[in-house]
Amino acid sequence: MTLEYDLFWSFRSPYSYLVTKRLLEFEREFDVKANVRPVYPIAVRIPGFFKQVNPMWPPYLLKDTARIAEMEGLPYAWPSPDPIVMDMKTGEVPEEQPYIRRLTRAGVLAAEKGKGLPFLYEISTVIFGGVRKWNEGEHLRNAAKRAGLDMDALDAEAGQEKDRLEAVIAENEAAQKAAGHWGVPLMVFEGEPFFGQDRFSHLKWRLEQKGLKKRG
Repeated sequence: MTLEYDLFWSFRSPYSYLVTKRLLEFEREFDVKANVRPVYPIAVRIPGFFKQVNPMWPPYLLKDTARIAEMEGLPYAWPSPDPIVMDMKTGEVPEEQPYIRRLTRAGVLAAEKGKGLPFLYEISTVIFGGVRKWNEGEHLRNAAKRAGLDMDALDAEAGQEKDRLEAVIAENEAAQKAAGHWGVPLMVFEGEPFFGQDRFSHLKWRLEQKGLKKRG
């Protein structure tokens, strides 16, 4: 029997990016399935969050994520442009967000088409992998193609189904909160939350207790 878990994930989260390759490889090797549930980052979900954050946190985050990427052998650089449009000095986040809304809605559609995890992996590898101006040219189209999807078709569908997709994202965020945590990546198995890329091994351990089997 295929074991399933919910994956709450954000396109602006470096920690989400850093765990995704492991989750994809995990699903290829074992009879397990991630139910991909994209959510908006806290910059959008929690108004004023970055106006209150401890100023020591952002520098540490950059050091920590670079260290993890090096350890995991992953390309890494802070996105240019940032998926969230914001004033880094004041923490002000405008309502108009052209990048993150496009990405998150496309992520929901990819999940509905059964390509959620490959889409997250390919797109986040472009965003966090050192590709400057990842939002221009063919970068996203090629990434979506590697995941077995058409980015232009996703954009068109997202434009037609904006309200429905926003409702799905809101449902995902409510389910994330109900599971017991606000952060990403958050893996939830049988109601038990595993927060952070460093909890992947704990998730696997729990799944093994529940009869996790290798494919084939």
